[in-house]
Amino acid sequence: MARFPSDLSEREVTPEALYLRRREFLALGALAAVSAFSPRAQAEEPAGAPLDVTRKTDFADGEKLTRYEDVTSYNNFYELGTDKDDPKRNAGSLRPRPWAVRVDGEVKAPLTLDLDALLRLAPLEERIYRMRCVEAWSMVIPWVGYPLAALVKRAEPTSRAKYLRFETLLDKEQLPGEKRSVLPWPYVEGLRIDEATHPLALLAFGLYGRVLPGQNGAPVRLVVPWKYGFKGCKSIVRISFVAERPATTWALMAPGEYGFYANVNPEVDHPRWSQAHERRIGEFLRRQTLPFNGYGAQVASLYAGQDLRRDF
Repeated sequence: MARFPSDLSEREVTPEALYLRRREFLALGALAAVSAFSPRAQAEEPAGAPLDVTRKTDFADGEKLTRYEDVTSYNNFYELGTDKDDPKRNAGSLRPRPWAVRVDGEVKAPLTLDLDALLRLAPLEERIYRMRCVEAWSMVIPWVGYPLAALVKRAEPTSRAKYLRFETLLDKEQLPGEKRSVLPWPYVEGLRIDEATHPLALLAFGLYGRVLPGQNGAPVRLVVPWKYGFKGCKSIVRISFVAERPATTWALMAPGEYGFYANVNPEVDHPRWSQAHERRIGEFLRRQTLPFNGYGAQVASLYAGQDLRRDF
């Protein structure tokens, strides 16, 4: 495995929140207390400019939405810090405009789309998805975006294109977490092209009907609801169509813990904790983890014949 220089000790490479989990439990207890006893938090309204949504669809079987305050204050976005509350605290440095996304690689002709061009590419929908984080917690979020397939179609990939490679903004002033070598920057993720064109895969620009806050990956991010949350590349600036499977950040950093596919599989434990149960943010008791995060009927056919214990 490639090695990367670091200004941290070996222990700090995997943050305390990931392998001791003390911060998670403290935060979960605080969130549960706020949910139960704070009328102000219960009544909090989403912030940010509204987005023009043409259709709303519930893909979470009517499950209760996670509160906006929780969705925007308990985050994994290492480019803004490794603790769960760092992204919200540091998000003010991220400038979502002007913004452009480069689309290149195995396409008919490379192109660069600014944010307005991206927003015009397809009608925006609001989709309620379950989202599962690898550390055994989950949320139910109403994302706003359109199927990633719309961008794939616009790019006109060649027959050599088998995967999509996503890359996050590399800018240490806007994303101060990149000043620390906790990961090799920029953050990279990838999907097979059949995964990317599945109707559930979303290019997201907002949540709760409003533009994405910085801590949630403004101004554009990936949402793949049947996979663990680290597949959702945030603050995307480049999408490349490639012939070979891309080397993705966490699969490089910890290949024994985070695979390329990252499909939610409760039968495959993380080396340091069980994936069989999860805690919904805002709730106290754990619930059973569903294969493919509950989307097995829609996506299991994508992996017919694969060993999902090996291809984790």
